[in-house]
Amino acid sequence: MIIPVKLGKNSYDIIIQKGSLSKAGEFFDLKRKVLIVTDEGVPIEYSKAVAAQCNYSVTEILPRGESSKSLENFERLCRLMLQNDFSRDDCVVAVGGGVVGDIAGFAASCYMRGIDFYNIPTTLLSQVDSSVGGKTAVDLCGIKNIVGTFYQPKGVIIDWDVLKTLEQRQFACGAAEIIKMAAAFDEEFFEIIEFCNIKDNLEMAIAGSLKIKAKVVEEDEKEKGLRKVLNFGHTIGHGIESTSSLLHGECVAIGMLPMCSEEVRKRIEPLLIREGLAVSLAEAVRNGMSSVYDREEQAFNITEAVMHDKKAGSGVITAVKVDEIGKFRFEKMDREQIGSAILEVL
Repeated sequence: MIIPVKLGKNSYDIIIQKGSLSKAGEFFDLKRKVLIVTDEGVPIEYSKAVAAQCNYSVTEILPRGESSKSLENFERLCRLMLQNDFSRDDCVVAVGGGVVGDIAGFAASCYMRGIDFYNIPTTLLSQVDSSVGGKTAVDLCGIKNIVGTFYQPKGVIIDWDVLKTLEQRQFACGAAEIIKMAAAFDEEFFEIIEFCNIKDNLEMAIAGSLKIKAKVVEEDEKEKGLRKVLNFGHTIGHGIESTSSLLHGECVAIGMLPMCSEEVRKRIEPLLIREGLAVSLAEAVRNGMSSVYDREEQAFNITEAVMHDKKAGSGVITAVKVDEIGKFRFEKMDREQIGSAILEVL
């Protein structure tokens, strides 16, 4: 299956095909110098499979985790390209999850003012969300994605066969993003996944999410309006992520719930639980996913993180609310309102 992302001169295709990673050279121009960026959490055979299809490749394996999205590692990638005489005719290929895609894309966007970038996401979360749309970034001073660019890839390969090596927790994170996408945009898609296990229907779930994502990006490439809806669950989610040991998708799952009507929440919660996700921070602690915390202190810390997010301004933040499945609205929330919403899921 091919899903086109129509952005004029920045257009590209999303290739959804089992086994496509081992055929990347059929879809990407790899007959030049290629920097392959991956991390320690990705099976080494995936980057090796891509390297085998290149004329000349350099592979950089970053440490696993969000901490790799740093200016130090950004410089490391740029230095590596410089040391290997990369020119504007060469390219970067990300083989990994969202962290790898973010920093590899950022390096590609800046080196020589931009060289070609391809993305091969290897987690469900990155396959259904972050690999498409051109957001690249690193973190700074504890704030996620505060330094970055909009830089579209030249192509994206979605090979769901690589998910067989994915840990269950990581898989659940991707399921959270699929549920988010369906709840905010598409009632029919939501009803399908409501009665259909995601793991047993991967191609359908991935394609359904990516069709939504592609349409949103086509309408709003630089996140001036509609694309902000993709931040559903992320307002509070990013705050939880900055102050806990939970994974991104786990935080988004919790972050969605205070931004829903009671009716929508009753439909979303069972799906999150079915996919192995906690529906409160307290439940995450009970499940051993996060450490014990002081409720009042944690509420303060999450609120601080939210109000310092890049989406905040003049003491308010624009949150995405879902009152009916498939329908969204924006609401400006002040510090007190954010604090109250956070207390709902502690």
